[in-house]
Amino acid sequence: MSIQDKKVCILQELKQKGCRITSQREVLLDVILRDECCSCKEIYYQAVREDPDIGMATVYRMVKTLEEAGFIHRKNMYRIDIGEAGA
Repeated sequence: MSIQDKKVCILQELKQKGCRITSQREVLLDVILRDECCSCKEIYYQAVREDPDIGMATVYRMVKTLEEAGFIHRKNMYRIDIGEAGA
């Protein structure tokens, strides 16, 4: 599954769960999908290059949302795991 396909699948799932899909959340999802980030700080530093208005709290909320949806497992260094929850 391509990164774009994963992104679309995750965004659809989040919408179904009632999450608003903002441009900042999309930036964060792009960063997580394209890079192996091992901390929220890493995600933040990469995302803020694309959108300087992204705050650290937004990163933590997005990671928590993805974790609750089953897409992220912290033990896997924030890698997206779409096989379990999304498909």
